[in-house]
Amino acid sequence: MSSSVGRRRATGGVQSVARAFELLEVMADAGGVVGLSHLASVSGLPAPTIHRLIRTLVDLGYVRQELSREYSLGPRLIPLGENASRLVSVWAQPQLTRLVEVLGESANLAVLNGAQIVYIAQEPGRHAMRMFTEVGRRVSPHCTAVGKALLALMPPQRIHDILERTEMVAHTPNTITDPEAYLRELEKIRARGYAIAEGEQELGVRCVAVAFTSGPAPGAISISGPTTRMTDQLVQRAVPELQAAADAFVTELTQQGAPATA
Repeated sequence: MSSSVGRRRATGGVQSVARAFELLEVMADAGGVVGLSHLASVSGLPAPTIHRLIRTLVDLGYVRQELSREYSLGPRLIPLGENASRLVSVWAQPQLTRLVEVLGESANLAVLNGAQIVYIAQEPGRHAMRMFTEVGRRVSPHCTAVGKALLALMPPQRIHDILERTEMVAHTPNTITDPEAYLRELEKIRARGYAIAEGEQELGVRCVAVAFTSGPAPGAISISGPTTRMTDQLVQRAVPELQAAADAFVTELTQQGAPATA
């Protein structure tokens, strides 16, 4: 069971609502399509409870039953996700802007969606030659600093599940394509607290990222630029700035999600 589920159950509230969202998160973590047995094993909920909640979600359009008798995330989630992503981008922008002011290079915010990394916000660097990542772009987690930073903080089984669904394509000669080598890289990232991509998606580009798993959703903040400017000295300057930005962003998300008081 995920730590987010444990936190949600501990906070009280309407239990059936919490359980419904728990099932949606389990489905998302599994790539969007699951069977009832998977929902039961991961959530730990009784089968009758799962049947009742899933049937309600199907009736509302948030879950869809496939011909295989498995269940998938439904189309009514699409506008919710699009609007939430837009708002998260707005909340992140002050931190990304500050990173560019301090470090000069392009700053990015990315999240894990299923087995892919999705960039949801960016602030372009102040140099004429700068890195640009389109907001909404999806990439594999094996070749990006944000992907490696995020996976390094995940439980072993979750990492295994994601790699099972990841085609470790060699985008450059530097891309890690061997799962065992990738796991060793994640161990190094855990030890030092940040991830680096050394031209693993695009030659001549270096990226450093810090991940956060607290708050409503896990994500990672990074800066990227040409290797000629992304020196070891800049990386060492960037790490505490990225961590401070991540902490401030998590605080912002938590405040946005706090219930209003009378």
